[in-house]
Amino acid sequence: MTRQETLAGSGEPPVRLGVLGASSVARRRTLPAALAAPNVVLAAVASRDREKAERLAAEFGCRAAKDYDAVLASPDVDAVYLPLPAALHRRWTLAALAAGKHVLVEKPMATDVAETAELLAAAASRGLVIRQNLTYPHHGQHAAVRDLVRAGRIGSLVEFQSAFCIPSLPAADIRHRPELGGGALLDVGVYPISAARFFLGDDLEVAGAVLRWDDEYGVDAGGSVLLRSVGGRTATLSFGFEHGYGARYLLWGGSGRISVDRVFTPPEWLRPVVRIEEQDRVEEIVLPADHQFRNSLSAFADAVLATRRTGADPEREAQAASALGLAQLLADIAAKAQRVPATRGA
Repeated sequence: MTRQETLAGSGEPPVRLGVLGASSVARRRTLPAALAAPNVVLAAVASRDREKAERLAAEFGCRAAKDYDAVLASPDVDAVYLPLPAALHRRWTLAALAAGKHVLVEKPMATDVAETAELLAAAASRGLVIRQNLTYPHHGQHAAVRDLVRAGRIGSLVEFQSAFCIPSLPAADIRHRPELGGGALLDVGVYPISAARFFLGDDLEVAGAVLRWDDEYGVDAGGSVLLRSVGGRTATLSFGFEHGYGARYLLWGGSGRISVDRVFTPPEWLRPVVRIEEQDRVEEIVLPADHQFRNSLSAFADAVLATRRTGADPEREAQAASALGLAQLLADIAAKAQRVPATRGA
């Protein structure tokens, strides 16, 4: 008995997923997560490189489609995952929605606010689910940290600090190509900026920003941002392609601090360590390992299944508001930032 038959026999068929693109994140993280998700079955994968599609199909137990359009025309595909460059999200998301497919699109959902709104409206008008695949909020460590803050463990939260930085990229990397929506802000910058909204709320405004501009590639290679809330709380954020690897955040309250390392893309086996520092006391809490890519894919599939049952996405308004709010904040940062030369660090 196949996995799909087993799931269907439990009362509800799984979500049959087609994949448009064979990016590194799809190969390393999302496709393995699809095999682990209880409510998803991989149906087809397509790539501009047919041989690459065939290798992925053989590795993950699905079929290789001739091209993207063939996946969208497939009656055995309920939803599609788009791990394409950001500048291609609009075209292929609209095509998928027009074909009646639910869409899980890699972050950011689109390259600007207008495109984001267009995609959300297109999904709503067809009664289809659309989500951006920002996976880290689906790891249990972040809710655990937020619960500690809400319980008053560090007093009133005053400041949030976060960074997500990676080493220099190869010259041919798509994130160096402005015509594909490249640049650090729309790639690694999305993580600390969205995390600030997760912990401080949705009323954040740009108080200051700097983008380090790489004239050779025509994209930002990194940056720093200062955000403020209406109530006076602040977020200090850094991101970029010019650094040794780092992914962390720190929440600073009136009576202590909470810090966590490797927060945005931890492997599924990692047990996160939450460090709480108070005046005369330091405590470390080891949390359970979690699989954020599987959880994100499962949450998307749950929304598709709920929509299949009821005819409406139960989280459509909240998800749309979140995606639009993040898109607007990214746009405000880009518009208000001072530009300085990139460092091209070795």
